[in-house]
Amino acid sequence: MAPDALAAGAATDDLAAIADAFTRTAAKYDAFAEDHPHLSRMRQKVYATIERFVPAGAWVLELNAGTGTDAVQLAQRGFRVHATDIAPGMLARIRDKVARDGLDGRVSVQECSYLQLDGVEGGPFDAVISDLGGLNCTADLGRVARGVERVLVPGGTVVAVVMPPVCLWELALVFTGQFRLAMRRLSRGGTRAHLEGRWFTVHYYTPRQVLAAFGPDYERLTVEGLAVLTPTAESKDLAKRHPGIYRTLARLDDGVCRHAPFSRWGDFFVVVLRRRLSATETVAP
Repeated sequence: MAPDALAAGAATDDLAAIADAFTRTAAKYDAFAEDHPHLSRMRQKVYATIERFVPAGAWVLELNAGTGTDAVQLAQRGFRVHATDIAPGMLARIRDKVARDGLDGRVSVQECSYLQLDGVEGGPFDAVISDLGGLNCTADLGRVARGVERVLVPGGTVVAVVMPPVCLWELALVFTGQFRLAMRRLSRGGTRAHLEGRWFTVHYYTPRQVLAAFGPDYERLTVEGLAVLTPTAESKDLAKRHPGIYRTLARLDDGVCRHAPFSRWGDFFVVVLRRRLSATETVAP
């Protein structure tokens, strides 16, 4: 079998594993997010960034939408959202939330991979967003970028929240003897992850790699670290047990997150891109 065919087969196997794993964990995913002040703060920072760069009332395509937490929040802030994911269990929870909150006219839902955006419904979109590391589940960011270009309006915005190779909180685990966990993001070719009995590969990207995948047709608007000095999203305890320490770290985090090198470090970074207009293109009124 040719190398390209082998790679395609591996990617297909990973997609199936990811869809199954996240379907199995959908209920746990929502339960973990309850009473999680640190994760809530991280999401609020992402929403604030979206509101800075995406016009009010915009038509937004959400990739890897998960259980719909972001879709619901953005709809309640005035955006219209087309939420996509490959995990049927996640999509079921999105639909439940949309019905519960009466958002049928503001949130639509579709099972669709971000590697197959030629099949997405409802475009073209004013913005495309991907939150909390969904893009780290592919080895082919270029393919995602090519799909985004097909569905994004000229002058449209991309907001991607991506896990980088350098996370200070994880690297510090080396001092506790957890060497494999401390160094997992630095592995070449990605790191095998285990969730709900399924294995798949997680790839960690720098902002430069994301920008290269989208190419010169996109202008970088900002890159900001997310949870640089505060803990990773997996941590509930610090914010709840030591709120004073957490608030201090959060203030420091806010102060450094837009400055190099901290802007490319953290549990995640947020990159905002704008699709450039060609000489013959104009932005729709």
